[in-house]
Amino acid sequence: MFRFPYFLFRFSRPALPARVRFQLWLWKGIVVMAMFEQMRANVGKLLKGIDRYNPENLSTLERYVETQAKENAYDLEANLAVLKLYQFNPAFFQTTVTAQILLKALTNLPHTDFTLCKCMIDQAHQEERPIRQILYLGDLLETCHFQAFWQALDENMDLLEGITGFEDSVRKFICHVVGITYQHIDRWLLAEMLGDLTDNQLKVWMSKYGWSADESGQIFICSQEESIKPKNIVEKIDFDSVSSIMASSQ
Repeated sequence: MFRFPYFLFRFSRPALPARVRFQLWLWKGIVVMAMFEQMRANVGKLLKGIDRYNPENLSTLERYVETQAKENAYDLEANLAVLKLYQFNPAFFQTTVTAQILLKALTNLPHTDFTLCKCMIDQAHQEERPIRQILYLGDLLETCHFQAFWQALDENMDLLEGITGFEDSVRKFICHVVGITYQHIDRWLLAEMLGDLTDNQLKVWMSKYGWSADESGQIFICSQEESIKPKNIVEKIDFDSVSSIMASSQ
């Protein structure tokens, strides 16, 4: 079995050149990613056939959910399998794991993953904390109440413990909504919608999506007219298809 060489990092010294430290960090990331992909492949095999519904596999699948949260990865099929096993085996239900699954589903908006996961959780568990708070956050995001979302999240930051990259994933969704909705938007409003970003942080997101600002504080998103793609609809109705209708109307 492969063993990760933690000693390389446990005894690393600040005196190492920056280039060497970067190479070690990069190598560590590559190894961790390779380990996750191996875990994904093993879980994929587990989900095939009758073993998908074997409650003895829950512990493996729950560890996989935790790994997704930690490594900023995502596997909807595996997460749905966990929720399905909870449905079949209510005694094994884990609130913490379910909360992680819901939060990971939110990172994949605008896809319908969050709704799929929500529908697999019974009403009694939906009223439990922290699931109730996460469902409320999801409702705010899906209805585009972005400022209210960040305020509610700020009051429940403990929900994000162990979830890597959640806030930036949400910002990607918000930028997607802005990109298909606005032609111009006030700089202050965009900063608020993205979670009260500083000017430098806002510039990073603007650069990522190719948005530009003018001197008046307006940010140009895109010309929505250029995004409209007309489609010609041609209806083909021959005489034979309507002759019976004409005959019956006489």
